[in-house]
Amino acid sequence: QLVESGGGLVQAGGSLRVSCVASGRFFSTYAVGWFRQALGKEREFVAAISRGGGTSYYGDSVKGRFTISRDNDNKTVYLEMNNLKPEDTAGYYCAAGALSSMARHYTYWGRGTQVTVSS
Repeated sequence: QLVESGGGLVQAGGSLRVSCVASGRFFSTYAVGWFRQALGKEREFVAAISRGGGTSYYGDSVKGRFTISRDNDNKTVYLEMNNLKPEDTAGYYCAAGALSSMARHYTYWGRGTQVTVSS
């Protein structure tokens, strides 16, 4: 089970950190990705991190602004979001599975946390 938290309302240019906490014994055996979906739009890849945290990559729209990290001891993955823009407004979902930018490669999904960026 994956549970996201940390979403909220922030002004443009601000920062927010969302978290994804996992339950279960095998968290460290999965890569974790973040995806987002805005109202009326398709789901978009945001970032992904490998099982050990040594490899990460980002969607083009967030490169240089977002940072993904993980703490396997605490079964948590973080997404630090800086210089937020109104177009970052979306539901943010974490997923565990194979390291990929494609949603179909992830097996387990959280229910999401809403991030709203005001202009």
